[in-house]
Amino acid sequence: MIFSRATERVSVPVVLIFLVIGMLAGSEGIGGIDFTNYAFSYRLGMIALALILFDGGLNTPLAAVRVGIAPAGILATVGVVGIAAGIAVVARALGFPWNEAMLLGAIVSSTDASAVFTVLRGSGLHLKKRVGTTLELESGLNDPMAFILMIALTEHLIAGDASMAWWDVPGHVALELVSGAALGLAIGYVGRKLIQHLRLPAGGLYPALTLAIACIAFAVPTLLQGSGFLAVYLAGILLGNGDLPYRAGLFRVHDAMAWLSQIAMFLILGLLVFPSELIEVGWNGVVLALVLAFVARPLVVAVLLLPFRFKPKEIGYIGWVGLRGAVPIVFATYPVLMEAPGAGRIFNVVFFIVVLSAIVPGSTVAWVTRKLRLGTPDTPTPPAILAIESRQRLSGDFSSYYISEGLAVTGAEIADLGLPDGAAVSLVIRGNDLIPPKGSTVLSPGDHVYIVSRPEDRDFVQLLFGRAEDE
Repeated sequence: MIFSRATERVSVPVVLIFLVIGMLAGSEGIGGIDFTNYAFSYRLGMIALALILFDGGLNTPLAAVRVGIAPAGILATVGVVGIAAGIAVVARALGFPWNEAMLLGAIVSSTDASAVFTVLRGSGLHLKKRVGTTLELESGLNDPMAFILMIALTEHLIAGDASMAWWDVPGHVALELVSGAALGLAIGYVGRKLIQHLRLPAGGLYPALTLAIACIAFAVPTLLQGSGFLAVYLAGILLGNGDLPYRAGLFRVHDAMAWLSQIAMFLILGLLVFPSELIEVGWNGVVLALVLAFVARPLVVAVLLLPFRFKPKEIGYIGWVGLRGAVPIVFATYPVLMEAPGAGRIFNVVFFIVVLSAIVPGSTVAWVTRKLRLGTPDTPTPPAILAIESRQRLSGDFSSYYISEGLAVTGAEIADLGLPDGAAVSLVIRGNDLIPPKGSTVLSPGDHVYIVSRPEDRDFVQLLFGRAEDE
């Protein structure tokens, strides 16, 4: 992207550039586009969030779920409620009525996975497994709770005493989460079996099929009063951890759709903003954004993660890296669409909080990661990536390995490696050169080596070459 290098230097999500572009194109910007279609924006935002969550699920390994599901699940449920309550108290102190304050707290209570990991990837940092897994799973799982709270509080704000009783809300939340999880797992399982057994005439039809599964996983639970966000995320996890035809191509397509969804969301949401109205809520926005970043989230995270035996610096880091992205802004369009009292002011405050949240913690993530030494060394990305696309499941194993200084194979000829009969070096990438492997080829530090082997030989190959780069 044109602005990617500039945003990487300050560790700010590149999608904020598109938010600014949308504002400049709006009615008070140089573009002069008069756009106030909140209904269209809300529906587009829901579709975009579903596609982003589905892509996140596809890229979430089951091993990561087992490691981080307990702490992430607590943060995504109890944590969301705690953060919402903390922001509501401060908003009430700033003069918001209680109903509006609670709605505001619910809208900004969830983190944004795309914002968090855009910053981390842009920084070139890779977190220690438990910390990174907890952050990623929390970001993928906490949208359903925030969305359910937002809907319930909006209805309460509109109907007042005629809305559902407060003691009914926990049961309603539990029902939506349980039904969403059950339907998401069921649709993901059926979808995976369908993809594995169908033989479509063209490889390009498989992304269309997975996109259809994502839409069904979001739509069906939503129509049945379940959590579509949770369902589509879990369906993505089940699909991503199965044997899929044209797997690499599928993942690239959904990654591209997730990025396109983010860009479209921020452009449209930027069009909805009137900069002149932001000035009126500037003080409230600054105070709430700082409280969210420095007090509410860190305090709630610290209390909830203590039983899981995280180190103090890990707890502090997870509490700090709680970036807000387009999700709260999309949620904030719903009260405006429903003409709830004070919805316009809430939307502007949420916008202010999201932008400041992305800038204040976002610009310090790389520095804090290095300062707390929570990053792990990662192998450089090869300039070329070799992948095998197949309609059917292949029995062989094809993986790439990075040759570092400390490996026993470094400086050795391929003929002297002692690879099993079912294993062979298929390609060596050295800098920008593709080297056809021969027995006399010497493996040098910095090489990326692709090896074909049988599944039963994988442990032996990793004994020689270390962990595969695709793990």
